[in-house]
Amino acid sequence: MLLAAITVIFPLCLAYAAFTDMFTMTIPNRVSIILIVSFAVIAPLTGMEWITYGKHFIAALLVFSVCFALFGFGLMGGGDAKLLTATSLWFGLTMQLFAFLTYVALFGGLLTLIILLARSNMFSVVINRVGMLSHLTDSKLGVPYGVAIGIAGFICYPSSPLVQYALGHLA
Repeated sequence: MLLAAITVIFPLCLAYAAFTDMFTMTIPNRVSIILIVSFAVIAPLTGMEWITYGKHFIAALLVFSVCFALFGFGLMGGGDAKLLTATSLWFGLTMQLFAFLTYVALFGGLLTLIILLARSNMFSVVINRVGMLSHLTDSKLGVPYGVAIGIAGFICYPSSPLVQYALGHLA
């Protein structure tokens, strides 16, 4: 049951967050809450040392601090900041966190370029015909960064500490 929780909860939460952000420009708070609570319960059950456990929360606190500042300056949405913080908790103070944040920045930049291109007059007419995505051409709205967070999470999660624990305990 523990191995199933490790391999299912994180990916499902990221996929749900990415899809809801893409189609509604919001990330439900319950996604971040599920990620935080499930990590808080699962990690000790894996035998994770308390110092390592604490370092995971320190990583999340550091990411939250930066995201809070970006949110304060209007450069990041609140849902994106919460999702990035909750996701960082699963990586801890590891090189995987650095890789994850690097991928978020790369995919976020690429997504931003695609959205800006979609908002240009040449492509907005075509995208407006796709009803579910027409909101992406609204220049008043931001970028659905949850998509970039989700893609980066899917790429980096297999090398995260909990997945490595799960792979090491498969029979």
